[in-house]
Amino acid sequence: MTARLEVLAGVVLGALVVALTLAFGDKALLDVLMRLAIFGLLALSLNILVGYTGLVSFGHAMFFGLGAYSFGLLMQSGAVSIPSAALITLVVACIWGGVVGTFCIRLDDIYFSFLTLAFQMLLYSIIIGWVSLTGGDQGLMGGIPRPPFLGINLAEPRQLFVLIVVVFVVCVLAIRQIVQSPFGFALRMIRDNAERARFLGLPVQRYKLIAFVLSGFFGSVSGILMSLYVSGAYPNFAFWSMSGDAIFMIILGGLTVFLGPLVGAAVFLLLNDNITRLTEHHGIVMGVVLLAIVLGMRKGFLDVLDEWWQARASRAEARAGGDRQ
Repeated sequence: MTARLEVLAGVVLGALVVALTLAFGDKALLDVLMRLAIFGLLALSLNILVGYTGLVSFGHAMFFGLGAYSFGLLMQSGAVSIPSAALITLVVACIWGGVVGTFCIRLDDIYFSFLTLAFQMLLYSIIIGWVSLTGGDQGLMGGIPRPPFLGINLAEPRQLFVLIVVVFVVCVLAIRQIVQSPFGFALRMIRDNAERARFLGLPVQRYKLIAFVLSGFFGSVSGILMSLYVSGAYPNFAFWSMSGDAIFMIILGGLTVFLGPLVGAAVFLLLNDNITRLTEHHGIVMGVVLLAIVLGMRKGFLDVLDEWWQARASRAEARAGGDRQ
């Protein structure tokens, strides 16, 4: 299947799901799909670093929290509209990503991971400590207003659902375009062998920084969507466990297949919701289930499926070659 056909098939399937959900879905289904879009985008944004650049960030949730809090505070001020607040928030996220990334990309492997975690916990500490601005451990007080704009009333669940899905689809297409571009293939080369990429003349540090900023940009978009969804912002959005959840989503779905993180987000949310309903010790049970899946498969769901499909295609090609001989 060509790239254009894949995109077209994805858009048609997505439009069909949205249409059926709006026509027949109840509020619970809308909630599930909105959460899937938000966390799926968070995982896809992190995979720009993990899967395509080879940089494992333990602090990616700082962009999720930064997006939610910056957008929420701007909306609470009452001085800007929703599009303006989102635009300002994304500019702030890019600046933050550029500053933090400048320090982090100088390090490799586990040192990069822990430095991103340190910056995330710095942001988390600011959120917890600056009570007069952020509300401390209670989150933003009074919620986030969702005034109508361009004829869209986000207080109505179906219109909020459409907005979140549209933003999600646009971001997914943008991320796919990035990873399939020459820049994306350069990131793969850096992931596989940074020294060889540097020898061939690629500006490795600059490409890593751009990847870091892009990852933070889309992570902040997911934070904005979450703040609209819950009409608030809470400290756990910027806590280390949120970054851990995003990494688990990527591992569950697969690193090498583009939509793997989205599948991983769906599996993660499905497991979490059902285990939470079944037992009060959901943290322990969830951890055991995730470990069993990861250790059992050694790869994500779509990675395993992709390997099986390629092996099947290779066997079919070998049989066809034998028949011709």
